[in-house]
Amino acid sequence: MRFLFFFIACGIFLGFAPASQAASFGQVQKFLVDPMFDVSAREELNAVLVHESSLLYISVEQDWWNSLDAVLQSALQNNLQLLAGEFERTIYPTLTSTFGPEWSPGVDGDPKITILVHRMKKGAGGYFREVDEHLKLEFPDSNEKEMLYLASDFVNTSLAKAALAHEFTHLITYNQKERLQKIKEEAWLDEMRAEYAPTLLGYNNTFEGSNLERRLKIFLQNPSNSLVEWQGEEQDYGVASLFVHYLTDQYGVGVLVDSLHSESVGIPSLDEALKQRGFSGVDFRKAFTDWTIAVFLNDCAYGKEYCYLNQNLKSLRLNPTLHLLPLGGTSRLEVSYSTKNWAGNWLKFVGGQGTLSLKFQVFGSLTFQVPYLVQAADGTYEIKFLDLAGTQRGEFFVLDFGKEQKALLIIPTLQSKTLGFGESEPLFPFLLTASILETAPQKEEDVIRGLQAQLAFLQSEIARVLEELRARGVGTTSCASFGTNLVLGMRGSEVRCLQEFLKNQGAQVYPEGLVTGYFGVLTRQAVMRFQEKYAAEILTPLGFQRGTGYIGVLTRAKMNALLGSSL
Repeated sequence: MRFLFFFIACGIFLGFAPASQAASFGQVQKFLVDPMFDVSAREELNAVLVHESSLLYISVEQDWWNSLDAVLQSALQNNLQLLAGEFERTIYPTLTSTFGPEWSPGVDGDPKITILVHRMKKGAGGYFREVDEHLKLEFPDSNEKEMLYLASDFVNTSLAKAALAHEFTHLITYNQKERLQKIKEEAWLDEMRAEYAPTLLGYNNTFEGSNLERRLKIFLQNPSNSLVEWQGEEQDYGVASLFVHYLTDQYGVGVLVDSLHSESVGIPSLDEALKQRGFSGVDFRKAFTDWTIAVFLNDCAYGKEYCYLNQNLKSLRLNPTLHLLPLGGTSRLEVSYSTKNWAGNWLKFVGGQGTLSLKFQVFGSLTFQVPYLVQAADGTYEIKFLDLAGTQRGEFFVLDFGKEQKALLIIPTLQSKTLGFGESEPLFPFLLTASILETAPQKEEDVIRGLQAQLAFLQSEIARVLEELRARGVGTTSCASFGTNLVLGMRGSEVRCLQEFLKNQGAQVYPEGLVTGYFGVLTRQAVMRFQEKYAAEILTPLGFQRGTGYIGVLTRAKMNALLGSSL
């Protein structure tokens, strides 16, 4: 996550920050923070130095640190020490050898990077502020350090390494692109590189509980989010992560590296990188269009470009928006949509019987790519492309629709703009008209058989969609009831079942959704939210107002009731 700050890049700094004095353990220092991410929208806070290594200073928000008991402080220190070791052994050498180094010794004259751990809003894992790379003389809210920020909710989880790798990639990008080349990278591409960093380091190899799993779930909830419009929302990271994993699958991480070192930014830099890498006939437009097909088909049998090679994404199948045509007679269905540049739209048509006409129309001088897939009765697909020939409309026909051809998927994407994207991109409408044309009269028994076959197909489609929705929605637990009390620090199958149960209660109870089998701080916080949600049954009888995070008799009774069993 990156703090976007508009500035005119200066060729020569107005001065240099004095070399920072060596910090000492326990030292308290004031830091300026981003109120957009801070849990209380603070602009500054005090933090205590809890760890120093050869490459890092790690400071923790003082108020939060003081709120932890000695056991939790010790556990946090241990986790931060492990994180620092991982940074020095793996994250730093791998990312700097791939993308290039950060600015060192940097604005403060100190080669060590400062990490500030503080409480952030739900969903935030960390951030980077460009402003810290400048003198206070230029930007008064600068901390004048090479600096990264991590969320306190993340540092005790397996996601801490991924979050640190993501933010460190931003620090590298700032140096390689903005400081050295004096050009500002487009936010969406900067985030794409950062999203790929954990995979490059192997942190997504175990898919369950990984950052990639989180991003996939987010993407499937809102796949039509624009890749290039960057607002820093969850759905932005979903599409960025899924596209960058496809791009590197097909063309290698070198495309990300070369685009970083290009004198161009955004789409033009990726076009240059693809050409430089020798991918003849491939540009960003083709790669993006192929990706929109791949996230639906994901089958290498149709061509390498139509599938993911990453084993953790082999089972990805996007669920398109479904449109039903009347089963008998002639019919006409007109639907309109609005889309933004570089956003996928997956629209599936089923039903009807006869010759299907599909008309596509846009308004104004816009560039669309319109692949479409015709599904045969045996379930296989034929991939085709609608040629708009420089016009704003096009039409194609599918013969024997509803009989030999069971379904049609059309994937229009707007690809007019290639540079200068921001936080709010405009919407543009397009119109689809699906018509079943008149055909020669059929015998009544043939019509009935055809309708029965179509009905069976529609029922199977609905069942498939419902099954996918169930798989993404409410899950199951690996136990039927909770028979023992559970407390912070425990491990085992009952803790795993507890985490599954809490995850099924939704993001308001357990936003992280981690199932690890270890009862840690995040699990305890989720238990407290659950207890407060059902305070009348769990807390009030005991005279408590706030959750305790301890799974006792009353908490177990409520959980068992929700599971459908009682002890």
